[in-house]
Amino acid sequence: MPANALKADPRLYVALDLPNVDAAQAMVNQLGDNVVSYKVGLQLLPLGGAEFGQRLKAQGKNVFYDFKLHDIGATVEKATRSIATLGADLLTVHARPDVMASAAAGRGESDLKILGVTVLTSLDKAALEAIGYQDTAEDLVMRRVDQAIAAGIDGVVSSPLEASIIRARVPDDFLVVTPGVRMAGGDKADQMRIATPQDALRFGASQIVVGRPITAASDPVAAARAIISNMSA
Repeated sequence: MPANALKADPRLYVALDLPNVDAAQAMVNQLGDNVVSYKVGLQLLPLGGAEFGQRLKAQGKNVFYDFKLHDIGATVEKATRSIATLGADLLTVHARPDVMASAAAGRGESDLKILGVTVLTSLDKAALEAIGYQDTAEDLVMRRVDQAIAAGIDGVVSSPLEASIIRARVPDDFLVVTPGVRMAGGDKADQMRIATPQDALRFGASQIVVGRPITAASDPVAAARAIISNMSA
């Protein structure tokens, strides 16, 4: 496909992990029509991230609130109910059974999709052992996938390396959202369990999340277009 024929791929969520909302909006403006889906996370949350997400929706973008809710059930349910009024597409909660079930109740009849965060892509076996888990990352992810299905949420966040075993175990419409996506030869930074965009989708991811390889690139537009090209290769 010629480079000038590339279209934005809604499966690519660009993580706007930037110092403030102005910097995030400047990145959105720079990427223009090349990107239609964005993740707003904890870095922007105390700086007006929720309201910024609403503005992105008004600009016709898909919005993923990566807030990783984790609290007692009643609090998670109320927080999710509030977030559901903002019109976002995706919201993360920690993949604890009561947390996921409470988020499912809180989103009600809205279109908000709830994702359970399984095992962070920065954690490998040694890191899991250090915090008290004897399971491998794969075993822990799969236990939480089963709990996510039982809780009635819409999908999970996992590394691309677990995507294939998740996809073989879940309904077709279950979302598998994968961070830890890097182009071949790219800087891994703090990510341990990674794959290329093409491989993540081939493994079964429904959406991929890419941050610094785009937002910290010398030419973010070129970086985004290279990832979109790789996704469709």
